[in-house]
Amino acid sequence: MCDTSDPAIKQAYDDVRDDSNETTWAVFSYEADSNKLQVIGTGTQSVDEFLPLLADDIVAYVYFRVISGDEESKRPKFVFTTWIGDNVKIMRKAKVSVHKADVKKIVRQFAVEMQAFDHDDLAIEQVMKEVRKAGGADYHGNW
Repeated sequence: MCDTSDPAIKQAYDDVRDDSNETTWAVFSYEADSNKLQVIGTGTQSVDEFLPLLADDIVAYVYFRVISGDEESKRPKFVFTTWIGDNVKIMRKAKVSVHKADVKKIVRQFAVEMQAFDHDDLAIEQVMKEVRKAGGADYHGNW
């Protein structure tokens, strides 16, 4: 079981969801050698701003907002990503699916769920492709 009791986790999630708040992303990871989740960063920029937090030896859960649509209609969409670095210990990897269920008790609303293993998986072009696919209609013709 993952300990998500830190109120800062829920607050960071709420901040990303709040249209009046500038926060566009939050990253959660574990305190050293524990199953206790903590906020390791929040920000107001794009995906590129949080990528440095995603080291190859950690598991992290990332919640972020992107703007989707066309010239006629732009709207926020939310993405939930599980990050599993290449050098994560095997027991930590084994617990991800169970722990992710605990995280989803807080991070409940998102258009797209992704799993990422390297920074290329989170390139904004890749993310937006997944968001458009999840939205049904793609007026950009990029599928």
